[in-house]
Amino acid sequence: MASALRHAGQSEIVIYPINNYSFGSKEAKKDRDNSVASRLERLKDKYGKEGVRHSVDAVVLVYEHGHPHVLLFQVGTSYFKLPGGRLRPGEGDVEGLIRKLDTNLGPEAAHLKTDWKIGECVGTYYRPNFENIMYPYVPPHIERPKEIRNLYMVPLPEKCYFSVPKNYKLIAVPLFEIYDHIQRYGPVIASLPQMLSRFRFNLSISGGMEGMDMEEMKKEEEVKKEEEAA
Repeated sequence: MASALRHAGQSEIVIYPINNYSFGSKEAKKDRDNSVASRLERLKDKYGKEGVRHSVDAVVLVYEHGHPHVLLFQVGTSYFKLPGGRLRPGEGDVEGLIRKLDTNLGPEAAHLKTDWKIGECVGTYYRPNFENIMYPYVPPHIERPKEIRNLYMVPLPEKCYFSVPKNYKLIAVPLFEIYDHIQRYGPVIASLPQMLSRFRFNLSISGGMEGMDMEEMKKEEEVKKEEEAA
């Protein structure tokens, strides 16, 4: 079911329904920061040692009720973020984003892992100072930003299994809810509808997770953990 409106040069994104996917949990992810202030302080310390921080985020889409939704992590009650994170020194964007997706969303059982395909870069944001705000440009009075964050489309396969850290909540938020909602989601996430407006969404109609029972997946993961611990 593709959009009726087409424009020359538009790239197409195939999106599958959210009920195509199964979701489980894994060990909680250790959070180094217990507040925004502590995270910015750590950023400042890292900047002094390593220079500009380079980060990558994944824009992952599903659809529900005929409308595209973005997958976000909710941490606590009011902090939302895209899957992704900081690159290691010398690490490339694609390599680093695949590593982050495996860490944040990939199941531990090797045969259940997703073969992530990294699409095109849809936006770049800059942190001019050690503050929470980021901009889609470098302000003229800033010689060197403190962080550069690239956002990439990550098209999902028709079916797969996500394993989410227990202290994170993976939610699907409709684009109309995110649009211009800076106070809740921050400037980067709130700008996603504008970034994605140059794409044509193809909402694919397909069945759910046939032959991939979630309870069986969980049992396989538990067996894998027991084997590794033995």
